[in-house]
Amino acid sequence: MMLSGKRALVTGAARGIGRGIAEVLAERGASVAINDVDAAGACAVAELVRSLYGVDAMSAPGDVSKRADVERMFDAATAALGPIDILVNNAGIETVVPFLELTDDQWTRLVDVNLRGAWLCSQIFCRRAIDEKRPGNIVSIGSIQAGKVLPGRTHYAPAKLALEALTRNMSAEVTPHGIRVNCIHPGLIDTPMTEWIMKNAEVMPLILGQISLGRAGQPREIGTVVSFLASDDASYLTGQSIFVDGGWQGK
Repeated sequence: MMLSGKRALVTGAARGIGRGIAEVLAERGASVAINDVDAAGACAVAELVRSLYGVDAMSAPGDVSKRADVERMFDAATAALGPIDILVNNAGIETVVPFLELTDDQWTRLVDVNLRGAWLCSQIFCRRAIDEKRPGNIVSIGSIQAGKVLPGRTHYAPAKLALEALTRNMSAEVTPHGIRVNCIHPGLIDTPMTEWIMKNAEVMPLILGQISLGRAGQPREIGTVVSFLASDDASYLTGQSIFVDGGWQGK
């Protein structure tokens, strides 16, 4: 298996895209630490991964926007699984708020989780890997909204687009130490976060009409791309942002 012997930490993995990523990584041989602010959900996914794929898995609850939580998360994951080889920055929240109504608290909380969280997790991961002279892989999960204009996302879209710049700049500094850094921008993926769109009989046909494949994606379809980027098959790929969106037009 392409990731046999690797140890991965996936943030925001109690549901949705994060859970799909964790399942694919485990299926391909990696031990997996499941992070989420939902401790019970993280435990449930860890148990599922162990039972389905026979790999080591554990829960590492915590808020990725808080440095102390992230340090504890890595300490717990390392104690249970060994040094982490793969970090997937998936944790994220989305709210839809008109620009003129957006509050300071709404802006700060979303940017703290979606952007600061990826920076914190990546910095702590890289410091440990470089100190121990170990190679590593970081994959951050952005959004198609990094390249599209959608109403009510004047806080969400900039944070996701910023992950591209974070990816490029981190890669320039840490790839010489053996740590590759890449980013995935998913399109419409069938998850609890997008359920309100998926069930909207007026909006869905308009969206599907813009997607070349004519359907929403599944969380595991993001997981397969993550597993490729984290594998030796992608050994010459770093600093890149890839849209995985079924051919969504007009980006």
